[in-house]
Amino acid sequence: MDTFTGIPEAALGFYAALESNNNAQWWRENKDKYDADVLAPLLALSRSLEPRFGPGRIFRPHQDMRFSRTKEPYKTAQGMFLSHFEDVGYYLHLSSSGLTLAGGYTSASAAQLSRYRAAVDASASGTSLVGIVEQLVAAGFTIGGQKLKTVPRGFPKDHPRPGLLQHKSLNATLDLGQPEWLENNGAAERITEYLEQLRPLIDWVVRHAAP
Repeated sequence: MDTFTGIPEAALGFYAALESNNNAQWWRENKDKYDADVLAPLLALSRSLEPRFGPGRIFRPHQDMRFSRTKEPYKTAQGMFLSHFEDVGYYLHLSSSGLTLAGGYTSASAAQLSRYRAAVDASASGTSLVGIVEQLVAAGFTIGGQKLKTVPRGFPKDHPRPGLLQHKSLNATLDLGQPEWLENNGAAERITEYLEQLRPLIDWVVRHAAP
């Protein structure tokens, strides 16, 4: 598939079936469906999004069994990441429940975390991030990421931005489910609109706490 024309309902059906048949034999028998209904549309979508959001990477469908809790060999969702920077960018997640979009940073390196906290602590950049987060929440996004239980050492307990200081990673997520436009030619435009809402957050991280 060269041109993205939407994500077919069959892609969601593939993952619904995989959830009940997560084994190598079923995968071998249905891999052609994965290639046609999941992989091909997402590769085409990635190509259409890359000029605006950076190079895309489609995650492999196999679980890393060293870290799998369920020991099931295949992931029950397909992920895609777009970014010009390591660990900072835009994420798409397709499962039997539909489409999820997200953006932010995942790295917890000591150097990056130090830069992030310093930027949150600073009045101008910290206040800017508060405004970005508030806009995303108002648009329906959920703010998440790894967090400490308390404000980190070295910062006052009554800091004006304690919640943001507690973050070791930061992301905003929007569960879109199965909107009517997901299967048609307008899907790329709609997805682009949602990802653009995440751009201020990505730009803030790149400016103040790049990896």
